Amino acid sequence: MVLVSPKEVLDLIIMTVAVGIIFMPARQAGIIDADVLDVHTKSDEWKQRLWFSILIAAPGIILHELGHKFVAIGFGLEAVFHAAYTWLGIGLVLKFMNAGFVFLVPGYVSIQGLSSPIQHLLIAFAGPGINGLLYLIAHYILRTKKKMKTNEFLFWTVTKRINGFLFIFNMLPIPGFDGWSFWRSLLILISVI
Repeated sequence: MVLVSPKEVLDLIIMTVAVGIIFMPARQAGIIDADVLDVHTKSDEWKQRLWFSILIAAPGIILHELGHKFVAIGFGLEAVFHAAYTWLGIGLVLKFMNAGFVFLVPGYVSIQGLSSPIQHLLIAFAGPGINGLLYLIAHYILRTKKKMKTNEFLFWTVTKRINGFLFIFNMLPIPGFDGWSFWRSLLILISVI
């Protein structure tokens, strides 16, 4: 069994770059950069903003999905990561249209095989659980580290916000999302006891 296939690696790379572009900050706070595609005249600034965006947004999203994948594999199930190309495309269009808000599902893990309610619960919680852990790490660093450079402070602050949002949103009982699977499995387990 291959833990991560070449197709999954390609999907992870494409998703990471797309998420980086979608969440790339403008040069001035609150203003979407109209020159975001002008990589020739502003290439260094553009690259720095892209890398910063990737470092902030991608880990929470990638580790979230890999959490689902590896917990499922740990239970002996087949789990494959997929980039959600339609959602990534919509996100990119909204970014370049200067939309004020972008909602997207950048990727997902398809899981095959039978699983018990407890396995289903743990697989569903694995992604948001990682976001909760990243939130706590960022919160701890912000509270304990006294001196930080501006970029470091911004990195940990935005990391905390993104992962806090991802944890809360993914734990809501919305059909098709992690929270729905988690709470449904929990209710099944409670009714069995």
